[in-house]
Parts: sequence; C-alpha cells; structure tokens
Amino acid sequence: MGPDQIRNVVLVGHGGSGKTALAEALAHLSGLTTRMGRIEDGNTITDFEPEEIARESSVALALAPIEWSGFKINIIDTPGYADFLGEVLAALRAADLALFVVSAVDGVEVQTEAIWRLVEQEGIARAVFVNKLDRERSSHSRTLSQLKEIFGTGIAPLQVPIGSEHELAGVANLVGGEGYVYHGSPIATRADVPEEAKGLVADLHTSLVEAVVETDDQLLEKYFEGEEPTGDQLIAGMHKGMVDGTAFPVLCGSATRMIGIDRLAEFIVKYGPRPSERPAPPLASGDALPDDGKLAYVFKTMSDPYVGRISLFRVFRGSIAHDDELEVSPAGNRGRMHNVFLMRGKEHEDMDKVIAGDIAAVAKLESLVAGSTLRTIGSNVAIEPVFVPRPVMSLAVFPRSSQDEEKLSTALQRAAEDDPTVEVERRADTNQTIISGLGDAHLEVTIARLARRYGVEVDTQLPKIPYRETIRGTADVEGKHKKQSGGRGQFGVAFLRFAPLDTPDGYQFVNDIKGGSIPRQYIPAVDKGVQEALARGLIAGYPVVGVQASVYDGKYHSVDSDEMSFRMAGIQAVKAAAPKLNATLLEPIMTVTVRVPESLMGEVIGDLNAKRGRVMGMEAEGMTRVVTAEVPLAEMQRYSIDLRSLTSGRGSFEMAFGHYEEAPPPEVQRVIEASHQDD
Repeated sequence: MGPDQIRNVVLVGHGGSGKTALAEALAHLSGLTTRMGRIEDGNTITDFEPEEIARESSVALALAPIEWSGFKINIIDTPGYADFLGEVLAALRAADLALFVVSAVDGVEVQTEAIWRLVEQEGIARAVFVNKLDRERSSHSRTLSQLKEIFGTGIAPLQVPIGSEHELAGVANLVGGEGYVYHGSPIATRADVPEEAKGLVADLHTSLVEAVVETDDQLLEKYFEGEEPTGDQLIAGMHKGMVDGTAFPVLCGSATRMIGIDRLAEFIVKYGPRPSERPAPPLASGDALPDDGKLAYVFKTMSDPYVGRISLFRVFRGSIAHDDELEVSPAGNRGRMHNVFLMRGKEHEDMDKVIAGDIAAVAKLESLVAGSTLRTIGSNVAIEPVFVPRPVMSLAVFPRSSQDEEKLSTALQRAAEDDPTVEVERRADTNQTIISGLGDAHLEVTIARLARRYGVEVDTQLPKIPYRETIRGTADVEGKHKKQSGGRGQFGVAFLRFAPLDTPDGYQFVNDIKGGSIPRQYIPAVDKGVQEALARGLIAGYPVVGVQASVYDGKYHSVDSDEMSFRMAGIQAVKAAAPKLNATLLEPIMTVTVRVPESLMGEVIGDLNAKRGRVMGMEAEGMTRVVTAEVPLAEMQRYSIDLRSLTSGRGSFEMAFGHYEEAPPPEVQRVIEASHQDD
C-alpha cells in the first residue's frame, strides 16, 4: 500500500452531533467491531479513557484506522466542546480532510462555525456529513439551507435522504441519480429513487452542478453555453474544488442505523484528497519541505502508566522505519524510533515502517512534545507548531497530602506537556500554584488525570485576584529608624515625597539628596525599603504601583548608620505616608470575545452588563454573533460555567488580559473587608 492509498480524515463539529458514533460506524463497516460501541455498552473505540466513559463524550482526539476497498483510512475522532478545542487544532495538522458532522436535528451550531474557520486557516479540504436523519424533528433541507447560508455557494450536496425521521430508508446519489437503500444491513442495495424524491433530486442536482462549475473556468464557460458537465466531470471538479478549498461536498445518513456509511467510505477513498494533495504545513525554519530525507510532525503526546510517553506523529516526507535515528526539533537532541506502532483507540499494533502520509505512534521518547519535528539528522527544516488557544479559566491547586506535595510539580509539568492548552504557573504575588485551561470541564478532566495517571490528589479553589493598589494623593514624610540596645545602635532618617506617577503601573525612585545628608552608599537601601513596604500594600495587602518616591533629605550617624537602618527608614516612610496617600484598588480588566447564536445575543449582553462589563463592539460571522467586551477578572472566573448554562452549551468565548483600572468603591470595600478577614 502506497501513499496514494492512504486517507487521513478528521471528524469535527459541535458536541453531540455524532462524531464518535460515526467513527464507530465506519469501524463496524470495515469489520473491526461486531457491535456499535457506546450505543450498546457505553464504550467505543475512540472514547476509551475513564473520563470519556463517565461523561459519555470525547475529551481527547483518538485514532481509529480502518481499511476499505484496499485503502487505509486514518480516522481521527475529536471532541466537540470548546473546552477541548486544543485537541481539534492538533488533529487538523495530521489530517488531509476535515469531515464536519452536523446534526440534522440541531443544525449548524456555534462550534461548527468556529472550527470551520480554523480548518480554513489550516488549508485542508472540507466536506460535511449530515447525521441523525432518522431522529424526530430532523430535516435535511433545513440543515442544507443553513449550510449554504453560513458557508456559501461552495456547499455542494451529493446525496439526499430517502425517507425521513423514523422512516429513513437510504440515500439518493445526485451525480448518477441512483438510490441506495438499507434493509438492516450496513451495505446498501441499489434501488430506484422513489417518485416523491425525484423532484428534490433534480433540484439539488442543479445546485450541485452550479457549485462544481464555479471551481473550473472551462466548465463554467460551457455551462453558460448550455452544456452541462458529465458525471465524471462533476466528480473531477468536486475533487479539485475540495483540494482548492472552494467546494464542500455534503453527504447524509444516520451513523447509529448505519445508513449512508458505506457510501461515505466510498466517497472518502474515491474522491477524498490524497496525502500528497495536502498543503504543506507552515515552517518554523527552512525554506520548504524537502524532496528527500525524513520529516514528521508530532501532533499529540500522552502518558500511559505502562508504556510511558506515547507520541502520535504524521509523516510528511520519506518513510520512518523501526530503529531509525532522527533529530528532534526544537529540543536539539537525537532519538531512536524504538516501539513504533499503529494506535487504534487504546490498542497498539507494531509497525516496521511508516510511509509518507501515514500516521503512527512512538513510545518512550521523552524529548518529544506536541509540536516537535522529527527530521533527518543535519536537516534544518522544522514545522511550525499549531496555534494554542489561551486559557479562559484558572484554579488554584493544593496537594492533599505531603506525599502529593512531593509529586505535584512533576505531575503538573507532565500534564502541561501532554496538553499544550494547559498552563501551570506559580504566582508569587498570591503565593498560589495555578492551573489554567479552556473551561471548567477541561480543568476537571485534567485534575482527574493527575490522580489517575500520576497518583496525585489535589484540592482546588478559585485563584485570588491579582489586584494592585495605587495612590491618588501626595505626602511629604519623615521615615525614622532608631534603635539602641547596648553596643552599636541603628540610626537612619530619610525625608521622602510620594506622588502619583503619570504611568499608573510603574514605580520611580528619585535621588534629590544635596550636600550628602545621606551618604551615597545608603541611598539604594532607602529605595529597597520603600519598594518592600509598597509590595505589602497600603489598604488590602496588594502591591502598590504608580508611585514616585523622592528622597530629598535625611540624617545619619557615623557609627550607628548602615544599610539596614536606611532600609528600615524607607519602610517607616511608607507607613507614615499611607494615611495621606488616598490609596485605592486597581483590578485586572479582561478583553473578552464571546461567540453565540444571534437569538442568544441579548441574554449574553445583559449578563456581561451585570458583570460590570462594557460592550465594545458586535459583529456577525455567519449565523454567529461576536460580542467583544471589557470585563473585570473578578466577574469572569466562572464564566465558562455561566455561559454554558446561559446558552445551553452553544456559546464559546476567549479571554485575554487587557489592563488595570480603578475599581468602584463597593468593590474596593469588599476586597478590603475580605483582606481583613484573611488576617
């Protein structure tokens, strides 16, 4: 089997559209399974982790390679919820075709639109499978209209259903005009298209022709002259349009009832893009992908308690054999490819060689992380890692026991290596270890994995908000430190002026000493004392910013003065100035982008306003509305939960730090009272 007999297909779409059921149906069709997974017992090939079984939804990408008609199809199943978007982005780099699974009941949902844009950026081909046509309230025509309205005239239906809802019997092919019906078998029987469906087939055939001729100037010119393309020309034009990103075929059926699944598999192997037709991935170094040598991209790593680190990779050039030694970028070391294998769910199958275009896994190469490039030794080509979305929710984590404390740091590091969308940091200003991710479900799964994979139990709470304090007033004070307890004493006096800075987040120390009232070597000690005192806060224990401190006079003793004395004098000066400086609180303001269906925009805006947010703009993206706002971080810590509840999971958002600004008096008072309770 050569590269042209490989198809790499990633299943994408909104949560609940039936991606995992479709992967299971394709596996069942190929003979890999004798039953339909979760539908019967709550487990599937691609959802095998305990967290997925408990949630009955995917939380990580998974592979399910199958063989059909002499071709190998690497199916990559991905999660559909925004919390696990990083898994989708990783899978796109390994795929040649993104198959969007859309529910005929719910239609095109927010996450489908969001992923469509990401696939377009990656540059790979797109197709659509309209699923769940056997369900009540399902509608192929309504879903197709939505697809055209949102994604444009490139939407090209290849099939229509025969029957509807519980009476769904099969599909009709718009190119050849033949029907395929299913009598309890996953393999279709050819049949005539029912009379009641012939009108629809004719109408949509015209829609298909118009979508295809738009991809080819010669076909378009002949079409305007009254010459309709042949079936072969339609198929060739459809393939070209898929590869060029201008045509998006639409197939249909029901994954759970195995209707249309064999036709989908035939479509993938006959008309899906070959690995060689995939656009070259962006490069971090080098001018172009090499014509010879070996080159592969690691798109996912995971930790297995028995095997160790497993790295999934896609080969872009050459072939990689068992025991090959390759260079790892950006780590800069070399690794030998022991334990190369095919992954099918959680099952492993040893491989001697992985050819260009294929996907495989390698174990126990600790230097590999998601985004690594494997290349011929001496090559300078490295593939650019995929974009990683910024976290939107954080939790402070605390080890549950002393044994957990010893293992926590290593476990968190491994969790972040396995999932680039997880960020871990130690915040010195709040003295907390913070784990951040793409939502509450993402963090719940990550914490569950800490316990299962690394044996580390943690407790969590919302992180402390990193407030800052600033001053609005001025003060001219004496800072005096005098201590005499026998023998050499301590003595230092510093006169300082405090004033607000024009730059609210800075600090400036000015030496205005004239005549040596404080020896030059002690001036830095005064500065150090002032900074130390400001770091402790004036009203609520948060660092003070936006301050200019000018030392202009002082006193010293030739014997008793030293750096410690003047550091303490700086501290005392801040304490003396505090009542006069009219200190207030600054709170972090986040820039928030929310994507929701148009029908829910009013509720979302109202909720943002209730969170002390300021809506900065609104725009349309298809049927989705994008709201941009500035909202205090204190109001956003549980927003992933709030938005999911408000929109029934149909909304998503991104968040990034914007700036600090002065908090309103009620918020200042609340924070001050909370700080006193902590004391």
